[in-house]
Amino acid sequence: MIRIAIFGFGAVGRGVAEVLLRKGDRLRRIFGDFKVVAVTDSKGGLVDDDGVDLAEAIEIKRKRKRLPEGITTLDVIENVEFDVCVEVTVTNIDDGEPGLTHIRECLKRGIDVVTSNKGPLVVAYRDLSKLAERNGARLMFEATVGGAMPLIKLVRNDLAGNEIYAIRGILNGTCNYILSRMEKERLSYDQILAEAKELGIAEADPSYDVEGIDAAAKLVIIANALMGMDVRFEDVERVGITKITPEAFEVAMEKGYTIRLIAEVDKVEGVLRVSPRLVPIQHPLAIGGTLNAAQIKTDLAGDVVVVGKGAGSKETASAIVSDLVELFRCRS
Repeated sequence: MIRIAIFGFGAVGRGVAEVLLRKGDRLRRIFGDFKVVAVTDSKGGLVDDDGVDLAEAIEIKRKRKRLPEGITTLDVIENVEFDVCVEVTVTNIDDGEPGLTHIRECLKRGIDVVTSNKGPLVVAYRDLSKLAERNGARLMFEATVGGAMPLIKLVRNDLAGNEIYAIRGILNGTCNYILSRMEKERLSYDQILAEAKELGIAEADPSYDVEGIDAAAKLVIIANALMGMDVRFEDVERVGITKITPEAFEVAMEKGYTIRLIAEVDKVEGVLRVSPRLVPIQHPLAIGGTLNAAQIKTDLAGDVVVVGKGAGSKETASAIVSDLVELFRCRS
């Protein structure tokens, strides 16, 4: 029996719970029986050694906006037996907390971790990776860089044996939506941003996305985890999309190009940057909407391109569940 604890019960945490409920029978056929023994948010939690009722937990959160008080995530880590932590608390790229402490404490105890939380990996990927290795645990983080777009396992598994020279791509769905709408409608950045907010694609404060912060954080994880580098967030050259105008698209389109926010790490050229770039209209990265895409340059396989949905609780949950499947297939 695999015992799971979910830390963070916002949109992503509930999305994971919903997938475990809906796909439970299928997942049990793939990697065996499991139960969720703890669910926590920033205010409290639910613990049951026989298995938390996930449908009830989702309903409690929906009605009360919080789980029952009286238990903390650290209480669970110290006092509850579980095999894997799903860490999906809010991203903090300044110091990685509270997720960094949650992940560290689990790895110290030899507990496997699956996370969508970029903060701890941006701040301390190398340390966390070594901690996992020392304690016989695994750290899985497919959901941190591309939502449902499979990039981490693609490089580590399917492209194993290849040297990765460069990875460049579109890593923020909000920015891609804004730019592709500006391309199509020739409306101003402010007009399209307002539309994106109304649709729930952009946050009330969109700076994390439109200033390139989110894409830069993902790029740091990619560089360190997939290309053996040791870079920090501050090392990324970063320009956002707030200054892009409809006139810029007019000029670009006349010459057969569009404009996209491209995140790029290139070991050969020494490039680590996020910035608006001209992209040929027929190029695989000239995608629209909220899609993400990555072009991987390798020595054996040549250029490999992957495209997928980069945002949303369901899409992120898909990546988390894929990590759970790989984790427990490897155990069986």
